[in-house]
Amino acid sequence: MTGKPPNELLNSWFQRSGWSKGELARLVNKRARQLGAAHVSTDTSRVRRWLDGEHPRDPAPRILVELFSERFGTVITHAELGLREPAAPPATSGVDLPWAGRRSIELLGDFARSDLMLNRRGFLGTSLSLSAGPSLIEPMKRWLSPVPEQHSVNGRLPGRVTAEEMDRLEETTRLFRGWDAQCGGGLRRMAVVGQLHEVTELLRDNYAPALSERLFRTAAELALLAGWMAYDIGMQPSAQRYFVLALHAAREAGDTPLGALVLATMSRQMIHINRPQDALELVHLAQYGSHGTTTARVQSLLAAMEARAYANLGDSDNCRRAVAAAEDLFPGDFPAGQDRAERGSNGAGGDRTRGGDPSWIAFFTEAELYGENGHSFRDLAYRYPQLTEQAAKNIDRAVELLSADDSYLRSRALNVVGMATVRLQQREPEAAVAYLHGGAELVQRLRSKRVEDRLRTTAGNLFARYPDVRSVREVHERTLAVLPAAA
Repeated sequence: MTGKPPNELLNSWFQRSGWSKGELARLVNKRARQLGAAHVSTDTSRVRRWLDGEHPRDPAPRILVELFSERFGTVITHAELGLREPAAPPATSGVDLPWAGRRSIELLGDFARSDLMLNRRGFLGTSLSLSAGPSLIEPMKRWLSPVPEQHSVNGRLPGRVTAEEMDRLEETTRLFRGWDAQCGGGLRRMAVVGQLHEVTELLRDNYAPALSERLFRTAAELALLAGWMAYDIGMQPSAQRYFVLALHAAREAGDTPLGALVLATMSRQMIHINRPQDALELVHLAQYGSHGTTTARVQSLLAAMEARAYANLGDSDNCRRAVAAAEDLFPGDFPAGQDRAERGSNGAGGDRTRGGDPSWIAFFTEAELYGENGHSFRDLAYRYPQLTEQAAKNIDRAVELLSADDSYLRSRALNVVGMATVRLQQREPEAAVAYLHGGAELVQRLRSKRVEDRLRTTAGNLFARYPDVRSVREVHERTLAVLPAAA
């Protein structure tokens, strides 16, 4: 006996998790080994004592916070588990970083290097924690503070990159983006991280302002992509750290539209972990900070993400307004798929399509707009069922536009599974089954935990509602067969 009252909060989360004491002990030990804490050896008796009120020793509280946050898909704090906050958070956690160019270079390089080393040793992540609420939003507001004038620093080597080599670095970044859209984040993420590390090494030297801006812009794009790939495979704290560093690099490049894209991507992550109010604040910060500097296509993307946040908040009126804005802003003279064929570089770091858009927004095609707006209506339809038909029309149009284009295979898979969720909302199990078979076919061509999780969840929900329907049982068995075992 501990002599202390039981930890009711930890008990409550534990009961809802569905874990046994032995399962939780094994997960704690596994995560401790990934963190290099080989001395941690937890068993069922130890877990029982925690539930009975004993306070676990470091690093167990931090591990428990990470495990329960991942289990429930939202940020769970030490206090919510009935655990004491650490006296001093690790230096690598948090997002309130100094907004200084040289420091940003060091942080980017150090984080990319640690990511490379951890993966070489077989680890899947780092000891970072995920920030949310004011601790995330307040530091991000400083991205609009003026960038100090850059001066050459004595003792640094002259720049090693020519304008022609810079063109090739930018082209490589575009190639990486194409790989991600086609294959998912799990296949070539470390190649992106390695390239990011190389670029940060180059940034340690002195360059003329125009070339320095191009290098920072490339670093920002690579950090954003590394974060996006980490997000896609479920490494949420690492993804957030890359996003924050990408925002710092975009600020150093003086590229507010790229910074707005970073904030929109962070907004998407907040929706993913069920923090829609944080998502809304981030996208509003992106819209405010980039006002008057972005193209119509970028503005359309921001409006679509605003709609997603409002949908998850259940705000039908503002969601509809944002959906209409996204549709009105989207440039109608670029048919879906045209961007990639017309992509080019102006040789001066602009890296734009023929329509004046940055190349990094080329993914936001007509199909992507339909998919985003369709998912907004789908999310609203959980509260307002009459909107399911609007969700179906939009997502089905996205599937149609993407059906002949393997360049955006992950988007196609996400929309196919999205259509299955809508048919489930409409109580049409046979129609949902057809889309799930399509999703099971596509998921085998990808390395994307997001697609896997959505397919598993949707198939499980369909089976839970219609267990006696033969086709439902069959598609449920097929999805379980093609998906990796759940973590």
